[in-house]
Order: sequence, then C-alpha cells, then structure tokens
Amino acid sequence: MLLDTRGHDGIKYRRVLLKLSGEVLGNRASGDCIDPDALASMATRVKRIVEMGVQIGIVLGGGNIFRGIKGETKGVSRTTGDNMGMLATIINGLAMQNSLEHLGLETRLQTAIEMNQVAEPFIQRKAMRHLAKGRVVIFAGGTGNPYFSTDSAAALRASEIGAEVLLKATKVDGIYTADPNLDPNAKRYATVTYEDALRKRLQVMDSAAFALCMDNRIPIVVFDFYDKDALERIVRGETIGTLVGDEV
Repeated sequence: MLLDTRGHDGIKYRRVLLKLSGEVLGNRASGDCIDPDALASMATRVKRIVEMGVQIGIVLGGGNIFRGIKGETKGVSRTTGDNMGMLATIINGLAMQNSLEHLGLETRLQTAIEMNQVAEPFIQRKAMRHLAKGRVVIFAGGTGNPYFSTDSAAALRASEIGAEVLLKATKVDGIYTADPNLDPNAKRYATVTYEDALRKRLQVMDSAAFALCMDNRIPIVVFDFYDKDALERIVRGETIGTLVGDEV
C-alpha cells in the first residue's frame, strides 16, 4: 500500500520544476513559433497551482525557434547551434514571463547566459528567495554550456532549488514502450525506475537528465501537456502519466 504523503490541504508537492518543450509554444497551423493563445493557456494553468500555494520554477526548451542538433545536419556546428538554441530559450522565457505577468503573477527570469538588460543571471540563493516569496522563476539559457539539453538543465535546476518533483510535459500521456504515434501496440508505463529508464534508453528525457534526477532522488512525472487539469491533479498526488523514481 502506498503511503499518502499529502498535507492537510491535499497538496503533495510544494515546490516543483516544470519542463516545457519549445514546441508547445508554437502553432504549426499558422506557422507562428510563439502562439499567444498557447502561452495564455499555459500561464493560466501555472497560475492555478500557484494559487494553491505551490512554488514553481519553469524551464523552457527552444525547439520552436531553433534546435542545435537539427542545425548540425544543415552545416551549423554543434557548439554554435547549441548556443543559438540556448538564446532561443531566453526568447521563450521572456514570452512566458510576459504572459504570466498579464495574469497578475510575480515572476523572475534568470538566465545561465548573462544578459543583464533583460534578465537576472542565475544565482541559486536568489532563485530560492524568489520562490519563497511566491514568485514564478523561469530558468532560461539551458545550462549555459553546449552539448547539454534543456532536459538536463531542468534536472539541474530542479536539484539546485530542491524541487520535490520534476514535471515533464509532453505531447503524449506518459512514457511508452515505443512511439505510440508509430506503433499501435505500444504500452504506457504507469511507473518506471530510473535504472530501467536508462537501461531501456527511454527517449522522453536524455540519459544525463535521468541520471541527475536519480542521483538527487527527484521523482519525474511525465504527463500530457494538453490535459488542462493535469498540473493541479499531479501536485495533489493523483496518478497521472508515468512516474519515474527509485522504487515505483
């Protein structure tokens, strides 16, 4: 029997790190790399859990604007492409910050690449203070180093801020044995250990991110971003998507 770790108010996770891919910001139909409606929808969902008393940090990908690995196939060096991708996450971070502030939330944008005119440099102690004051902290610029994905940046920031869980939003409702869009026989895992995620090379997050969460014992919940109630249900401790952890 699983132990119920929720507090008296029904909240299980008090501090979370939300990882969003850049693609969820765009609109393929219109060709917009940043869609105001998609931003507003995300911001509204974040606001709901902030109002529940949850402290939240956000890491955004940059794939809607530029992806370093893809650039390498077209003649852009990996280091240059990754630097371009990290700058793309800062653009997305500014867009998310603007959307959240339109809803009345206090925010801070911190970047791994110093850009003092538009954001604070990432300083762990300052990030912790912002979270304690109820501000949403957006972490942009990846890790500040090429060859590391924004998944790795999310795992790193989750570790640094003491997040109780890393929430990975995807276009499917969890981790599958194969790509469910290509294999109709693919099965969804309800739970999976870090070791199995690494051994089976499950592709939802890269191995460096899985390993970092394993070392710091941060559970990962992989869920369907398009489920508009998922964030609230997860922070209450409901079973949503796939849980990755030590012993699950």
